[in-house]
Amino acid sequence: MRESLSILLFVFSFANVFSQTFSNPLLPAGADPYSFFKDGYYYYTHTTGNRIDLWKIKNLADLKDAPKKTIWKAPASGPYSKSIWAPEVMFIQGKWYAYFAADDGKNENHRMYVLENSSADPMLGEWIFKGQVADKTNKWAIDGDIIFINDKLYMVWSGWEGDANGKQEIFMATMKNPWTINSDRVKISSPKYDWEKHGDLNSAGNPPHVDVNEGPQFLVHNNKIFIIYSASGCWTDFYALGMLTANVNDDFMNPLNWVKHDKPVFKSSVENGVYAVGHNSFFKSPDGNEDWILYHANDKPGQGCGGFRSPRAQKFTWNSDGTPNFGLPVKTGVKLNIPSN
Repeated sequence: MRESLSILLFVFSFANVFSQTFSNPLLPAGADPYSFFKDGYYYYTHTTGNRIDLWKIKNLADLKDAPKKTIWKAPASGPYSKSIWAPEVMFIQGKWYAYFAADDGKNENHRMYVLENSSADPMLGEWIFKGQVADKTNKWAIDGDIIFINDKLYMVWSGWEGDANGKQEIFMATMKNPWTINSDRVKISSPKYDWEKHGDLNSAGNPPHVDVNEGPQFLVHNNKIFIIYSASGCWTDFYALGMLTANVNDDFMNPLNWVKHDKPVFKSSVENGVYAVGHNSFFKSPDGNEDWILYHANDKPGQGCGGFRSPRAQKFTWNSDGTPNFGLPVKTGVKLNIPSN
């Protein structure tokens, strides 16, 4: 009896320890991962192509077992019927909003759109299509992110200066409400360094080369605000994260107040077998004490922008100068402690 009890206690202890760890990837596939924490739950989404799916989970490390719901399906035709990219589901000013980019089957027609849900739980209630979110130029636009700071709403996104593909840059504008831009757009980042300019294309219907700044994400720490963005083409193994920095009390609409870091802050790791690291978002641990980065990556070189990309998460720290230290992307299968509760 005593021996049996010892075995049971060992099994229970082992299972308990095992449940406190996880390994990347969080799901077998899923590009452009995003999560939002509210009322004890994480609400997670990623690009699916023709709809917006939403997962609800207490801990993102358990994402594989999370309940999932399709909250919106693209119509069969029209301006927002194809290529549903990079959705973000977030709670702003008392309601839930789902932002996404879409087109009619032609990339040059990609624009940003938003849905609204007044339910306390975004898995419930009705998602209402609010329309397009655009500044008055109405140029090509993807990857919108929103922040409410200093009593103002801001949107940041990746767009074209004109009407032709060739360079993706980062623009910002203020918002009257979560579905209406009420200022001119300002350009705060353009591909400048060599590591931002890997973008040769060898496909019909595309330009021979595209420089890329995309996937901007706000990150605030103490008296600094950062925009972490993806640079170079996602179809290359050079896809990496760059960083813009401003002071939280600066005028964010003045491009001169945004300082670009001259090197990538997170990139592929050949030694760890993680490639094309990019399109990230951020989340806190459930107890609020840890900072985590959520991102997608490939397991092998040359896998490009297709279905090989999978969502991953790892804890990050802060440097003495207040900037984030993301380290190296963790090798697939390595056991990590779950976010602290």
